[in-house]
Amino acid sequence: MTATEPIDLNSDLGEGFGRWRLTDDEGLLSVVTSANVACGFHAGDAPTMRRVCELAAARGVTIGAQVSYRDLAGFGRRAMDVPATELASEVAYQIGALEVFARAAGARVAYVKPHGALYNRVVRDEEQARAVVDGVLLAGARLPVLGLPGSRLLDMAAKAGLDAVPEAFADRAYTDEGTLVPRDREGAVVSDPEAVVARSLDLARSGEVAALSGARIRVRARSLCLHGDTPGAVELARRVRTRLASAGVPVEAFA
Repeated sequence: MTATEPIDLNSDLGEGFGRWRLTDDEGLLSVVTSANVACGFHAGDAPTMRRVCELAAARGVTIGAQVSYRDLAGFGRRAMDVPATELASEVAYQIGALEVFARAAGARVAYVKPHGALYNRVVRDEEQARAVVDGVLLAGARLPVLGLPGSRLLDMAAKAGLDAVPEAFADRAYTDEGTLVPRDREGAVVSDPEAVVARSLDLARSGEVAALSGARIRVRARSLCLHGDTPGAVELARRVRTRLASAGVPVEAFA
């Protein structure tokens, strides 16, 4: 990727429930270009979805549906076995729920991204990947799908005629194969702010990043995920965007 090619900045938002809030949605929406809004299955509820959609629409931030296994207690990060037909229906259900609030805010759901255990599962599991794509189609809109480069999800999305959008993570460690290091392994999350900023610039300009082993690997991406549930997330996101701008990398939504 050259410095003249634009990069999208996305973040997981609306990850609260009732009186509990995990992310600084307003702060992050002043920085990112795409908002992955929790749709009630791993986090989020109707008032939260409505509020985040209104904030995103007012700021011109693209709204995406972050779909998940039905796992509020485990924040969508526990492995689950869900029949393909059921999963497709639940993906469509989540997209439809968010679309109501996006339209009410004068916007629309513009893409879909799986969350947590589902995100990792569809990297290799073709059946579950196809079920997610079937859910997107069932929702009635041919939406772009955001996922890990080389994943079965993006392969299935492309075969279905959907825009398959690869993303990268500056604050997550990679294996030599280009997959994310599981969160329960030491070093899985990159916590040093300077390292996150430097990795963001590497990913945007060269499409390369250092794996956990130290090896340089290719991670071609159109979008860069900035996690909103880490300490100092808003300030870190601002630093990333400022560094990209100073390096001549345009920042804009992919959808």
